[in-house]
Amino acid sequence: MNRREFLYGLNASLGSIALTSMLGPSAQASGGPAPHFPAAKARRCIFLYMEGGPSHIDNFDPKPKLAKLHLQEFHRSGERQSAMSSGKRYYVQSPFAFRRAGHSGADLNTLWENLAGMADRICFYRGLQVESVNHPTANYHVNTGNRTGGDPALGAWVQHGLGRENEDLPNFIVLPELSFPQGGPVNWSNGFLPTRLQGTALRASGSPLLDLRPPAGVTRRQQRRNLDLLQALNERHATQRPQQQQLAARMRNYELAFRMQMQVPKIVDLETETRQTQKLYGIGETATDHFGRRCLLARKLIEQGVRFVQLYASTWDSHDYIAKAHSSLIRRVDRPIAGLIRDLAQRGLLDETLIVWMGEFGRTPDNGIRGGIKYGRDHNPQAMTVWLAGGGVNAGETIGATDEIGAQAVEVVHPLRDLHVTLLRLLGLDDNRLTYFHAGRFKQLSQFGGQVIEPLLA
Repeated sequence: MNRREFLYGLNASLGSIALTSMLGPSAQASGGPAPHFPAAKARRCIFLYMEGGPSHIDNFDPKPKLAKLHLQEFHRSGERQSAMSSGKRYYVQSPFAFRRAGHSGADLNTLWENLAGMADRICFYRGLQVESVNHPTANYHVNTGNRTGGDPALGAWVQHGLGRENEDLPNFIVLPELSFPQGGPVNWSNGFLPTRLQGTALRASGSPLLDLRPPAGVTRRQQRRNLDLLQALNERHATQRPQQQQLAARMRNYELAFRMQMQVPKIVDLETETRQTQKLYGIGETATDHFGRRCLLARKLIEQGVRFVQLYASTWDSHDYIAKAHSSLIRRVDRPIAGLIRDLAQRGLLDETLIVWMGEFGRTPDNGIRGGIKYGRDHNPQAMTVWLAGGGVNAGETIGATDEIGAQAVEVVHPLRDLHVTLLRLLGLDDNRLTYFHAGRFKQLSQFGGQVIEPLLA
C-alpha cells in the first residue's frame, strides 16, 4: 500500500464512522440539545403564512384618515414601487368596520369574529419593514432571510438549533395549498445545512404522503430486509467515497420513510378527534374545512414533537375587489386559527408553542382604479402587521405604529432580520451562536446579525 492509498483508506474509515453516527439514533433526540436561553418557554413553532400580502389597514391597523381622503389623487415620491403601481393613484378607505377586542382593546376587523375572543393572548406588532416589493423575493426573504433564495429556511435553522424530538417524523413540516407559494419549495429548503433539515411538504389533498402503506403483498419484515440489504450496499459504496454526504442523507431518508409508515397514518387521521374538537376548527363547514383540517393537523404534529410546522393560506394579493377578496379569506381562516389557539391553550401546549401570523409585506393606502369601482391595494414593504401568540410573547399588547394613512411604520421600527432574531430568541436560540460554517465563513439566519425586538417579549 502506498502513501496515497493509506491516507485514502484512513479517510474512508473515518467517513464510515461518521456515516454510522449519522444513521444511528440522533444525539439530539429526546428533547434536543440545551437551548442557548434555557428560560425560553417556546420549544416549537407553528407559522401561519398568509401568502400574497394581507392588508394591515384592512385587518388589524385601522386608518380613519383614509375615509376623509377617499378617492382623492395620491402622489408617491421616493418609494420603491412594484410594476403595478404606475398611473394615477387614489387614496382608498377601508371597506371594513373595526372593533376593539378583549381587555387589551386590540383593533380587529369585525369579520375576525372568533379571533377577537383570543385578542388578549396575542401580541400585535405594527413596526416591521421588509426589503422586497415582489412576491417571490419577499417570500424568500421572510422564510430564509435572503431575498435571492438558496439559504436555509427558518424551520431548518430551528431544527438545527433545537434538534429532534421525534426520530420517526420529519421535524420541519410544511402544509401548503394545492399550489405552492411563489418561489416554490425553495421557501422551505435546507440550503447549505444538512439535507435532513429540509422541510417536508404534505400534500393538500388526498393522502398527505404517497406510498404511506406498503404495496399489496409486501410485509413490514420484507421491507426491513430490503432496507438492510440496501443499507449494506450503500455503506460499502460510502466507505470508498467518504465525502459524499448526499448518500448518507439518502440512506437516512429511507429509514425515516420506513418509520413514517407506522406513525403518519395515525397522525393524519383527523376522524380520531372528537366532534367537538373538529367543530372548534370549523371542520365540516364549507368555508373553513380545508384550512381547519390543516390547523388541526398542525396541532397533532407538534404534539408528536415536530419542531416547526408552517401552514400556507394564499391569494391575499388583493389589488382589486379587496372587500370581496379579504372578506372571503378572513372567513376561511378566522375560525381555524382561533380554534388552534384555544385548543393549544386547553391542552397546556400554548406556553411551549410559538404561533406566528404574517405575510410577505403589507399593502398601500392607495391604488389605481381599473374599470370602475374595484378598489384594492398595492404591495407595501414599509408597513405591515405581524402578530405572535404562545410561549414567551408579550400577550395582550399592540407594539409599534404606522403613520396616519398606514403607508410607513413610524414607531418601534425594525427590519425583518430583527424579527428573525426575535423569533429565535423566543425559541431559546441566539442568532449569533446559531451558525454554520459554509463557503469560508460562519453563516446565520439574520445574514449579518440583528437585535431582539424586546417589547415583543413578555
